Amino acid sequence: MTEALPNLQALALFLAVVDEGGLGAGARRAGIHQPNASRTIAQLEAQAGTALLERGPRGSRPTAAGLLYAAHARELLQAAEEFSDWLRHTRDEDARELRVGASMTIAEHLMPAWLAALRRRDGRVRAALEVLNSTQVLAGIHDGRLRLGFVETPHVPRGVHALRLREDELVVVVAPDHPWAARAEELPVQELARTPLVVRESGSGTRDAFEELLPEAAATPPVQELGSNAAVRIAVAAGAGPAVLSMLAVRSFLESGQLCRVPVEGMRLRRLLTAVWTGPRRLSGPAAELVAVASEVVHEQ
Repeated sequence: MTEALPNLQALALFLAVVDEGGLGAGARRAGIHQPNASRTIAQLEAQAGTALLERGPRGSRPTAAGLLYAAHARELLQAAEEFSDWLRHTRDEDARELRVGASMTIAEHLMPAWLAALRRRDGRVRAALEVLNSTQVLAGIHDGRLRLGFVETPHVPRGVHALRLREDELVVVVAPDHPWAARAEELPVQELARTPLVVRESGSGTRDAFEELLPEAAATPPVQELGSNAAVRIAVAAGAGPAVLSMLAVRSFLESGQLCRVPVEGMRLRRLLTAVWTGPRRLSGPAAELVAVASEVVHEQ
């Protein structure tokens, strides 16, 4: 049978008695009533199988066995204090670390400002950002690898908490020499749905949101399927075909004339950007701070 581990509070009391030279003084230092202290010392002696203190009219002093016992007790208590210090430091450090995942449009165009604002608010926070598509972010949230996520997909599964941050506009873009760029009329929705597009990969929030808004488009095979907004922009500018991307991802390219926007007849393509997490409904620590920062920055825009 395994021996019971020493009671650290009992060892601290014993050392207080040894250091103070008396049971009463040691009990006061340890914050224990004397009768309880007497019982605790008796339990230590029973466990040790020998007397640890010699009691006399002038106080209590350790026996030879008690001196050796005290030396080992000091080593054990010092090790316990070092362990407690390490644990407290680790807990404090972990409390200021945040593993966050963001889908690509958010990561590229919003997250840098959010993280900078978070850093200004609390310089101790260390955020480790993973840039993924929305499906991968949700997978990281589900398996606990990510504490917090930001996604663009409308498909948030059950068991995941979600906070809507803002609306984002999706726009149809083409190269300047594409026939749609010279259209005088808005593009009919049916024509958009049956036209092969340059699209993001399966699992992308941009693609999920577009196909949710225009389900008919999902039945049309894409002309190209690419893994990033940048790759889609390059393909569109090179003449591969039209694409539907976030205004966040194409605004500067529209302003420079590298891409052209094509208005859609009777339809505005909008999707939600959402913060997601699991666990307690109420966020705390750096995760709560980052969501608050994201909400504040969104409201200022």
